[in-house]
Amino acid sequence: MYTEETRGVVITVRPAYLEDESDPEAQRWVWAYTVEISNTGDAPVRLLEREWRITDAKNRTEIVRGPGVVGEQPLIAPGQRYSYTSGAPLQTPSGFMAGAYLMERADGVRFDAAIPAFALDTPFGGATQH
Repeated sequence: MYTEETRGVVITVRPAYLEDESDPEAQRWVWAYTVEISNTGDAPVRLLEREWRITDAKNRTEIVRGPGVVGEQPLIAPGQRYSYTSGAPLQTPSGFMAGAYLMERADGVRFDAAIPAFALDTPFGGATQH
């Protein structure tokens, strides 16, 4: 589990290797990751955009940007949490992801909430190189 806090927004990520969806002979390894976003602040926040940096073991990086997450732009009230699960394929048996969510408070102030860097490793070895 990986956790980061920015301005009262706590982001926790739990990655899991998906052996059934991976095909090492075809150079395809797949992970799911569950993200939980908690609002520990005193004002509602809305997740407007996401930006991910996905890096494989050969140091190839893909940037993924877009509105919201899994088709939503959730509004998270103080003391509330929002969770979702998504996935990422790599062409190597290990890598890592990191990024940020563009958040907006009820008063219109926007800020980037850091998504903690997390490892994508298979259970069969092959340490991640950063």
